[in-house]
Amino acid sequence: MLGAAGVLAFAPVGWFAVNWLSLGGLFALLQAETGTARRVRRGALVAAAYGFGLFVAGVSWVYVSLSVFGGMPALLAGLATVLFCAVLALFPALAGALFVRLATPGWFRRALLFASLWTLAEWSRGWAFTGFPWLAAGYSQATPSPLAGYAPLLGVFGVSWSSALLGGLIFEVVRRWLSTEACSIRGWLRWCPALPLLATAVVLGGGALLHEVRWTQATGEPLSVALLQGNVAQDIKWRPERFFDSLRTYHRLAAENPARLTVLPETALPAFLDQVPGEYLDALQQLALRQNGDLLLGIAVADSRQYYNAALSLGAGGQQHYSKRHLVPFGEFVPAGFAWFMAMANIPMSDFTAGSPGQPPLRLAGQNVAVNICYEDAFGEEIIAALPAATLLVNLSNVAWFGDSLAPAQHLQIAQMRSLETGRMMLRATNTGMTAIVDIDGRVLSALPPFTRGALVGEVRGYSGATPYVRWGNWPVMVLAALLIAFTSSRQTMVPRA
Repeated sequence: MLGAAGVLAFAPVGWFAVNWLSLGGLFALLQAETGTARRVRRGALVAAAYGFGLFVAGVSWVYVSLSVFGGMPALLAGLATVLFCAVLALFPALAGALFVRLATPGWFRRALLFASLWTLAEWSRGWAFTGFPWLAAGYSQATPSPLAGYAPLLGVFGVSWSSALLGGLIFEVVRRWLSTEACSIRGWLRWCPALPLLATAVVLGGGALLHEVRWTQATGEPLSVALLQGNVAQDIKWRPERFFDSLRTYHRLAAENPARLTVLPETALPAFLDQVPGEYLDALQQLALRQNGDLLLGIAVADSRQYYNAALSLGAGGQQHYSKRHLVPFGEFVPAGFAWFMAMANIPMSDFTAGSPGQPPLRLAGQNVAVNICYEDAFGEEIIAALPAATLLVNLSNVAWFGDSLAPAQHLQIAQMRSLETGRMMLRATNTGMTAIVDIDGRVLSALPPFTRGALVGEVRGYSGATPYVRWGNWPVMVLAALLIAFTSSRQTMVPRA
């Protein structure tokens, strides 16, 4: 129940303080398992139950993609979703087991240990088996949370660490406040909640002050942009008879909304590049040249026997392209040994080749644009590979696979964190939502309503410079977490386990 309730901290609800209370509740449950008889297995089960509740409630949209749009039988899709969430729950389970095993006396030491183990578990989940960092605690703390100020310094996992630490501190404040020993003056002096309350204020105040720091500077002239949202339903998108409807939709939106940079969503044109009429591409190029600008569209590209999920630019900057480098397992490539699983689903374009990891930013409309496609923006260290050279971030997505679920809003919140980490604006063009412009401080400046057809027109700036996270990535917070684990467990007394 604590894990499921924790989903309320994430978009679209966005009650960010719930994450502190939810993790504080988990901290309390794990505290109860420590003592003279270390119940490591119970600690693992408690944390696994928390994680399972979090993921079942928060990523249930996996079922939608497999069953509703993937054509998989409902029972099998439900089983696959449950198993997926169970595997994800192994990471918090390991953190819980280690906490019970390593915890030593001292409320602050335990809070630091809990936060560090939780952070390392989330980081591990972000790269193991190609990675699934969705619902990392730090994402719930994107703007307007005061903890968002830590993002440019330590990245999303540093924000996770501060949120988990707050959970432990809040538990300690409540525990001391309600303690029966505090009924006497002597007991109150011993159990006074002032110290954990002060530590809580320091964590919150530090984040709020850092949020006022500007790590990057605007560069170049303001740039007019048009982000197109075609709102083509996933269940009809790939039908041959709908092909020319899609072409007409995006041509009309681009023609009616001139801008120096026009962005179409991921696989906006439902075909391979060589299947699109040449005169249509010429027409898009002419639309871009009206403003002496560029148009960026998502399309699949075939190269010999290899296929890429790509973004192609047309316009003043000439033809440039970016190929998606971090593919979605089962959605864009078939992991070894799982061909039988994919045979029970009907997922088009599910056998792509990953693009090169060293692709430079595209030069579009006078800016160096770091392009990322779909859930690539969930991987902060991959995004910063194009920085500080890139002055603008652009994401092309198609989350129509997940229908009217939590996924589109959660994905936008992830984009907010990337802007905070990098000090760059993020432009998101999606098929069905959420198409949005995100400022460098993580605020969503404007967004189109989901499941509507239209263009989001606005003015943005490129930014230069580098935040500490751009320079160092995740390593500082990982090293800090490892050192804190070693420090907070160093006084452990060996005791027999039950």
